[in-house]
Amino acid sequence: KGNGTIGNIYSMGLALQALEATRKFYAPRKWDCAQAFSVVYAHDYQQPMAIAQVLPALVGRSYLDVAGLDCTATKEMSPSRQLPLSPMLGTQGVPRAPIQVHYSITNTLQGKHFHYSTSVTVPSGSTLLRVMEAARNEKPDIFSFQTEQTFWGPYVTSIHGLAGSEDDRTYWQFLSAGNALDEGVGTYKPHDGEHIQAIFSTY
Repeated sequence: KGNGTIGNIYSMGLALQALEATRKFYAPRKWDCAQAFSVVYAHDYQQPMAIAQVLPALVGRSYLDVAGLDCTATKEMSPSRQLPLSPMLGTQGVPRAPIQVHYSITNTLQGKHFHYSTSVTVPSGSTLLRVMEAARNEKPDIFSFQTEQTFWGPYVTSIHGLAGSEDDRTYWQFLSAGNALDEGVGTYKPHDGEHIQAIFSTY
């Protein structure tokens, strides 16, 4: 993408590892290394899987380097400095101003079509999952949903009783201003007045 993103924020770690590991042998086209790394530096990674994939690239390594590591040489070494803490840590007791988020669910693919919208109020800094929970708490017969836990965080499997299917190649896609979200519901944080759409889609 023009802003330096390769795929999406989840694929950046492995993409940077691959490009760094193969830059001497395979260069289909020039890529802006500094711009790509600036995307990574600017993102507040929360999920362990994403962090595990981006850290090797940040220290100029890839998973391929594991085969050649000399563990005895680093056995007695200790970290020279601690990594900075996430800015969100330690702020749980601080009151956060409420924000309003518009949330809609739409199905025009299978069975009885539906479209429902609502507006919910949540503390600023809340994740999309919290917005969905607030909508479900207000109207459980309409905004019910189910998730399953993955290495990348919670994955929405069904909304309003309608589940995605690998056989049908269907899933729930989340968009803001017509653009697909580049984070999952467990980490994406809507802003005040934002309209989040959940649309039953095919891939």
